[in-house]
Amino acid sequence: MLGAILISVSASIMLALGAVHLAYTFASRKLHPKEQDAAAKMQASSPVISGRTTMWNAWIGFNASHSFGAILFGLFYLYLAQAAPGLLRASLFLQLLGASALAAYAAVAQRYWFRTPLLGILLAFSLYLAGAIALAS
Repeated sequence: MLGAILISVSASIMLALGAVHLAYTFASRKLHPKEQDAAAKMQASSPVISGRTTMWNAWIGFNASHSFGAILFGLFYLYLAQAAPGLLRASLFLQLLGASALAAYAAVAQRYWFRTPLLGILLAFSLYLAGAIALAS
C-alpha cells in the first residue's frame, strides 16, 4: 500500500509538471524568448532537416510533445499504482522503465533546464524509488 501511494505521488508530480508546461506552451508567454528579435528570427528560419516548418513552430511542437510525455508518464504510473499495483510489483520491466524515464528526465533537466523542474523531477524520482522498494517488500 505504501509503495503504491509513493508511486502515485511521484506520478502526480510528473503529471502536474507536464500540465503546467503545456499551459506555459500554449496559454502564456513564459517559454517565449525575452528578446523579441530572437522570436522573429526563429519564425523566419527553418531547420536544416526541412523547409516546411520554422524554428518557432518546431520550438512550440517540441515543448508540447515534451509536455505530453510527462503527462503520459504521470497518467500511466498513476493508473498502475492505483488500479494495478500487483502488476507493477510483479513487473521488473515496468519498474525499471519508470525509474529509467525519471532518471532520463533528471539528466536532461540537470544539463539543459532550470532549478524548479529539476527539483520537481528529483522529488518524483526519489518518491518513485522509495515506492518501488516498498512494493518489493
